[in-house]
Amino acid sequence: MLEGKNVLITGGSRGIGASMVRSFCKAGASVAFTYVSDRSKASSEEVIESCDISKGNKVIAFQSDASSFSSSETLVKDVIEALGSIDVLVNNAGITKDTLMLRMTEEQWDQVIHVNLKSVFNLTKHVLRPMIKARGGSIINMSSVVGVFGNAGQANYSASKAGILGFTKSIAKEVGSRNIRCNAIAPGFIETDMTEELDEKTKEAFLANIPMKRLGTGDEVADLAVFLASDHSAYITGQVLSICGGLNT
Repeated sequence: MLEGKNVLITGGSRGIGASMVRSFCKAGASVAFTYVSDRSKASSEEVIESCDISKGNKVIAFQSDASSFSSSETLVKDVIEALGSIDVLVNNAGITKDTLMLRMTEEQWDQVIHVNLKSVFNLTKHVLRPMIKARGGSIINMSSVVGVFGNAGQANYSASKAGILGFTKSIAKEVGSRNIRCNAIAPGFIETDMTEELDEKTKEAFLANIPMKRLGTGDEVADLAVFLASDHSAYITGQVLSICGGLNT
C-alpha cells in the first residue's frame, strides 16, 4: 500500500509508535522515526531490527525532541536529506502527567501541553512547505478518545488531545486545495507498556465500558494509520477516526 512513500513518525521507539514503524515498513514505506533520549536508543535499535525492509525500503532512527521548534526544523531537513522527501507525517510523540486538578502543578500542565500539542505544531509547520512543493502529503495526528469526552485526572492530557482535534481540522481546511490531507486518530484503551502495569481491578473497570470487551492493540491502531497514509484514503481529510472498541459510541 505504501511502496515508494517516505514516512516520518515521532515517538517511534515504543508502544503504538513502534507498532506504526513496523506496519509502515511492512507496507513498503521507508520510515524515519524519532526517539527523545539516550535511554530510548536501545529500544529504537530493537524496533529497526524487527522491521521488514525486504522491498528495498529503509528505516532510520533520529534522536530529536519534537517539542523543540529548532530541533524539529533540523529533523525535517535531515529526514529529507536521508530519504529524499516526506510524504507522510505521523505526529505521535506524547507524555502523560496524570493527577486530579486540585493536585496538578503548573509544571505538570505545561509539560504535557508543550510535548503533546506544541510538537504537533512544530512538525506540521516544518513539513508543510516541502509537501506543498511536492503537491501532496498526508499528516496524521495522534489524539485520544479522552480528547473527545475528557477523563478525570487527565485534564492536561485531555486538553492537549482536544487541541490536536481543532488543529487537525484547521490544517485540513488550509491545505486541502494543495492535495495535502490532515486527519486525527483517537485511540481508546490500547495494550501498551503502561496498561500492562495496571492491576486487574482497574483493567476490569476499563473493560466494563468497552462494548467489544477487550483492549485494542498497537497493530490495530497502526493499520488505521497505514490506511490514512495510503492512496486508499485519498478523499478523507479533516476527520477524527476513533479506534476504541465502541467506547466512544
